[in-house]
Amino acid sequence: MTSLNLFSREFSMFKKLLAFLAAMSLTAAFAAVDINKASEAELDGIKGVGPATSQRIVAERKKSEFKSWDDFIARVKGVGEKNAAKFSAEGMTVAGAPYQAENKTDAKTAKKDEKAIAVKPAASAASAAKN
Repeated sequence: MTSLNLFSREFSMFKKLLAFLAAMSLTAAFAAVDINKASEAELDGIKGVGPATSQRIVAERKKSEFKSWDDFIARVKGVGEKNAAKFSAEGMTVAGAPYQAENKTDAKTAKKDEKAIAVKPAASAASAAKN
């Protein structure tokens, strides 16, 4: 009975160790990777970022740090809004910030509103000239 007790304790300790290691790997998997500080290997570890992209990121970063996601997208060939969103979901940050896509419908509406405001004064002036 004593050897069974010893085996049970060892097995319990083993399960706790496995649980701890699993928790640590999950924490590491979701750790943020700032592109201004990460090595090529760390960047390559992000799902969707391959060796070529990580090399382009590091090469651009040597010129100057990335100020924002827009700066990152503009400077790194092959990275657009969709990839930026995917990379951010995998833990990539720029200057500590995750990617937040601008709502394009809001931007289009704002441009239409600006155009409408710009046209109204001109139309008012033409109408006043007729009277």
